[in-house]
Amino acid sequence: MNSFAAPSTSVRLDTSRFITFARDIKISHSIFALPFALLSAFLAAGGSPRLGQLILIVACMITARTVAMSSNRLLDAELDAKNPRTAKRAIPSGQLSRLFVASVLAACGFAFVLSTALFGFIHQNWLPLILALPVLLFVVAYPLLKRFTQLCHYYLGAALALAPVCAWIAIKGDIELPPLLMAGAVLCWTAGFDIIYACQDYRSDLETGVISVPSRLGIAKALWVSRATHVASLVLMIALGSVAKDLGTLYFVGVACAGILLIVEHSLVSANDLSKIGIAFFTVNGLISLLLGTLGIIDVLL
Repeated sequence: MNSFAAPSTSVRLDTSRFITFARDIKISHSIFALPFALLSAFLAAGGSPRLGQLILIVACMITARTVAMSSNRLLDAELDAKNPRTAKRAIPSGQLSRLFVASVLAACGFAFVLSTALFGFIHQNWLPLILALPVLLFVVAYPLLKRFTQLCHYYLGAALALAPVCAWIAIKGDIELPPLLMAGAVLCWTAGFDIIYACQDYRSDLETGVISVPSRLGIAKALWVSRATHVASLVLMIALGSVAKDLGTLYFVGVACAGILLIVEHSLVSANDLSKIGIAFFTVNGLISLLLGTLGIIDVLL
């Protein structure tokens, strides 16, 4: 009986570490970019892609984001320790070791490359594999940007904007205007809400030398930059609907809802009250992504 006790305890401990890791990288936030990747895949296919292609796209999305967030936690560990809001993250608080996080990064990086390779072996499209390493290098570099430019928010947006572009390439093997317009919309949408999110770290960023739009312009001006960036996102969403022949009424209903939700998002925060940033950041933006992705896909299928 005793010979089985130790392995059981070990499994529980390992499971606990993975649960801690998933919470630390906020794996639920994968919902932000995934619906856009799926919508792009349906647009590229002109209908429903093969199930195997969709499974591989989801696998690429989850593993690439995990690589990016692991890199973020590793590179920002010292900065996180100095910020009261982030000091309880897994590495600075000692819940997880750097080695563990680096191991997950490496494993997910391998899984991402393997998933892109399967597009070649199964679907005879080798472009995802060719682009795999450049994509990984791009997404892991985000934490470095805050060291020297306030454009870090837009770089993060570009990292998420790769999702619809890569999904289109994975399905169709080329690049056209619709995924580029969608990428632009995702870039501006992400950058806009990341600027809002960064407002809560205004004082810490000033003390630690982190460069962001709020730390450079102040919170009030940063919120105006965020609003302007979200207006640009809506313009690009409308342009996408005008160019993509498979998008119609339902998609534009989604765009209208997105516009209303963005107004709600900005009404929840002000320079004097940032207490509702959590609602503005996750709940509202999660709804925007799900609505646009779902209504757009239904439009393509009708």
